[in-house]
Amino acid sequence: MKDFKLGIIVDSFRQDFKTNVEIAHSLGADGVQMYMVEGELAPDNMTVQKTADVMKILRDNALEISAVCADLGGHGFAKADENPQKVATSKRIVDIAETLGAKVLTTHIGVIPADTTCDRYKVMQEACYTLGAYAEDKGMRFAIETGPEKAITLKTFLDSLGCKGMAVNLDPANFVMVTDQDPVEAVHILKDYIVHTHAKDGIMIQKTDPQIIYDFFADGGIEDLRMSDYFLETPLGEGRVDFDAYLNALREIGYHGYLTVEREVGADPVADVRMALELLRSKM
Repeated sequence: MKDFKLGIIVDSFRQDFKTNVEIAHSLGADGVQMYMVEGELAPDNMTVQKTADVMKILRDNALEISAVCADLGGHGFAKADENPQKVATSKRIVDIAETLGAKVLTTHIGVIPADTTCDRYKVMQEACYTLGAYAEDKGMRFAIETGPEKAITLKTFLDSLGCKGMAVNLDPANFVMVTDQDPVEAVHILKDYIVHTHAKDGIMIQKTDPQIIYDFFADGGIEDLRMSDYFLETPLGEGRVDFDAYLNALREIGYHGYLTVEREVGADPVADVRMALELLRSKM
């Protein structure tokens, strides 16, 4: 019996949704994560018919949804004047994901301040509590993707919400590339909140304030060339994530859910994802 289920962020393949899902099926994945903010699966495009078509494509390829990516970009939920619209849009995505049968949505919320008394901390708390409670009422979880802060900072923030609907999507490469924290340590700190994980690898080139990195994300997206001065995403097994130790840590905390392969860069994502799945299978 497998330790974990294997997923793929199908947008990694950079084709239309149907083709992406067919590729994931051909690679032997158990499930897929898909981006539902812009493009083909944007909320405004998810009519009753489109939703039915998406469900049929997944069913025809024997794939389930590991998670829905509901990341609205920008500064996450760190700006009070943007949050009413962002929260409303996020709720729409929750409703669509519920129709599709998804249980987990993932997002970046912005950089959590170290100062728990500052206004930005309170702004983020309010937005995340609202979304977490909305998801929880539907039996779903909104999972914050790890990255811009240490694991203990994220845990403290989640503890402060008192809401089971807000959880963690643990990305080990983000800890290595940006935060310079051991993903194994992070797994044990966040063990009560992890509901989904990414399988991604990378290296840190130059250590800097994570706020700078995430401001680059907010301004220019993942294609922003400035970020290459600070970190590099690599094919799985070629970076500094110790996957033997990482997977053992997940086993130790009793996590046996999805390892969802994410490949945001690279000239041949199909080959990179295939290699990643083979590496993960060899360790299961």
